[in-house]
Amino acid sequence: MSAIGSMSKPLPQPLPEPLPELDPVIHAQARLRVTVALATLATGDQITFPRLQQLLEMSAGNLSTHLRKLEDVDYVQLTKTHRRRIPVTYVSLTLTGRRALEDYIAALRRLLTPPTDQPGG
Repeated sequence: MSAIGSMSKPLPQPLPEPLPELDPVIHAQARLRVTVALATLATGDQITFPRLQQLLEMSAGNLSTHLRKLEDVDYVQLTKTHRRRIPVTYVSLTLTGRRALEDYIAALRRLLTPPTDQPGG
């Protein structure tokens, strides 16, 4: 019998828990910044587009592009109205968007938390 044949097989190790998926819509840096900024508002509150643009130091075109992607998945709501005949756009985080951000943060924490040793291993 060869030396290889006499070796015992190691016990199978438990499979590690799969890594959580990160929401690709929120994961983009600019959209993450937008979502986090909007999450600081109370539920139902809104901010004007120029104020959000100023806070995030983003160009109007760049912010519009990212807001459109967030709006497409119902994470933000854009409300266009007029204030003294001047058009104004309000931006708010939807409940779906708030939940998506909470899920994103939880998934990120799971990714950053080292696995605990399995009992008996």
